[in-house]
Amino acid sequence: MHLVKMQRGTFEAFSDERLGWACMEPVFMLIRGKRPEIKAEVIGQLSRAQKALCMFRVFYDHGHKSEAEYYTWLSHMLDMPGYWDGVQEALSFFGDSEMMQLLQDTKDMLELRNNRLGRRWSEAAFKDLEQDTGLAGEITVYYDRIQSVSVKSLAAIAAYIRAYPEQFVELTA
Repeated sequence: MHLVKMQRGTFEAFSDERLGWACMEPVFMLIRGKRPEIKAEVIGQLSRAQKALCMFRVFYDHGHKSEAEYYTWLSHMLDMPGYWDGVQEALSFFGDSEMMQLLQDTKDMLELRNNRLGRRWSEAAFKDLEQDTGLAGEITVYYDRIQSVSVKSLAAIAAYIRAYPEQFVELTA
């Protein structure tokens, strides 16, 4: 279990969005740019709560900045073994059924498109949104939803971390 050392005042001052990231930053430093088996090994050493937070942050941090990033990262997660299930388990752990449904709705829409066009998840690219206005319009609708739903997700996760800090941090004076 990787506990982050953090001063109590710093912990209490973090916004909902920053708190989860701060609790996972050391883990991200261990896995960023590493091979999938190293990532799996590090994530496998986390507690259930830490793994849930990690998987949510992997999804959120990669997919919330733009429609193109949301589309390509979601497709990437579906292409990489364990990522989609890990994010779904994370959302279930935090009781985030609204985000789970939103991601499932997006996945269903993209699966239909991929099946219709004979495409694989690994073929998703930023340019798809420029070349397919129908896809761009649909992704924009889901992306707009994720912007509002993620605020609730971040608040719920931060509330969990604040209720159970010992699962994530070692607080110092």
